[in-house]
Amino acid sequence: MSRAFVKESDGDQPGDELPERPQSPHPNYVTASGLKALQEQHAKLQDEKRHLTESGEPEMLDKEHLKLVERDLRYFKERIERAVLIDPASQPADKVGFGALVECVDDNDEKHKFRIVGEDEADPKQNRISWVSPLAKTLNGAAVGDTVTWKRPTGDLGLEILSIKYPKE
Repeated sequence: MSRAFVKESDGDQPGDELPERPQSPHPNYVTASGLKALQEQHAKLQDEKRHLTESGEPEMLDKEHLKLVERDLRYFKERIERAVLIDPASQPADKVGFGALVECVDDNDEKHKFRIVGEDEADPKQNRISWVSPLAKTLNGAAVGDTVTWKRPTGDLGLEILSIKYPKE
């Protein structure tokens, strides 16, 4: 008889495991606020796990949701363990580096501000770009008055650096 017609038992089956969330191959450089956000997310997940497991009724336990929470806990625990806190004061004030708030003007006379942050902190909508992004790599090491070329899929764009600041979180 073909195995296609044999009912498998209910419950956890081989292959039911969730794949782990992939970790970046890069060092996990973080700002102080980035590290705090990772720690807060980890604490939130610990609370969620506690809430799920303390319901008292094993049949009421949402096992799938618990698996997701446990996987995310492992991910954030590793992100925190691998975190390398970068002090803005350790960066050269006259060059673009990790943690810098960079103001520049492009070839079209449009001004832009970018903050170079850790991968977990990146949010392009808030002009927070990852230190491993092509734009951050283009800006890295530039000084006020320098013009760099941002290579974009829509075409290259020149950026003149107007100011560099290292905010104190």
